[in-house]
Amino acid sequence: MSLNFIPTVWAARLLVALDKALVYAQAGVVNRDYEGEIRAAGDTVKIGTIGDVTIGTYTKDTDISNPEALTDAEQTLLINQAKYFNFAVDDVDKAQQNVNTMDEAMRRAAYGLRDVADQYVAANYASVPTANLVGSDGSPVASGATSAAYDHLVNLAVKLDEANVPSEGRFAIVPPFFHGYLLKDSRFVGSGAAAADARLGNGQIGEAAGFRILKSNNVPIAASTKYKIIAGHPMAYSYAEQIAKVETYRKEKGFADGVKGLHVYGGKLVRPAAWAVGTVTNAAS
Repeated sequence: MSLNFIPTVWAARLLVALDKALVYAQAGVVNRDYEGEIRAAGDTVKIGTIGDVTIGTYTKDTDISNPEALTDAEQTLLINQAKYFNFAVDDVDKAQQNVNTMDEAMRRAAYGLRDVADQYVAANYASVPTANLVGSDGSPVASGATSAAYDHLVNLAVKLDEANVPSEGRFAIVPPFFHGYLLKDSRFVGSGAAAADARLGNGQIGEAAGFRILKSNNVPIAASTKYKIIAGHPMAYSYAEQIAKVETYRKEKGFADGVKGLHVYGGKLVRPAAWAVGTVTNAAS
C-alpha cells in the first residue's frame, strides 16, 4: 500500500514509533568469535573443541603411561536465517511531504531486522541442560513475593557457579514486571540500580547477584504466563551476521524509488552449561 501524502499539508516531523530495547544479540550477551566472512545464507562456521586431558599420578622411577590421543569434537554454526525488507516511496508522495520518509523507513526496516534476530537468539533457551534450570513450565517460580525476584537471580547464579562459569561478565535478561519487583528490594535499589547510571548495553538497568541486569520485552514466554529468564556468560552463545545486500531501484511499474535489503545470520549455543534459565510467573507465591 503506497504512502498517501496527498494533498494534505503534513507536519515537518514524523511521529517516531516506540521500539523495544533489543538486547539478546548485542555484544556482552553473545560473542562473535567465529563470525569471519559471511557471504550468503547457508554458509557454515566449523568450531573445533579439544576434549579433557587425563591427569596421572607420577611415581618416582616408574614409567609414565603412553601418550593419549587427543579427542576432539566439532560443532557447526550454520548461517541459515535470511530475512529481507522491500519497500517503495512514490515520486508524488515525495513531492508532497515535508519529511524524509525514506530515511525513517530505512530506520524502521533496520529495527525490524534486528528485532527478529533478537527473538531468534532468545528462543535458544530450550537447549540449556536440565541441571541449569530453575523452575519449569509445570512448576514455575512465582516472582511477586517479597524478595523472590532477587532470590531467583541468586539461584541462577548458583547454577552457573556449579557449572564453573566465570563470574566476570555475567548477564541476566528479565521482563519489565520482574524489574519492577527488583526495584522493591533494597538489595537491588541500594547497589545494583545505581549502576544503571553507567549503563553500557542496550536495555541495561543495573546489577544484582553478580549479574549485569538487562530488561527486554523479547523475553520468551511459554504457555502465555511462564517467562524464561536467561542468565549466563557471553562465551555461551556464538552469533554471526551480515547485511548481505542493500539495493536501491526504480519501480518498473510506476514512478517510485525502492529499497530492498537482505540480512543473513545464525547462532549456536556452543557452551550450553554457560547459560541458566529460570521459569517465572508474574504472581506472588
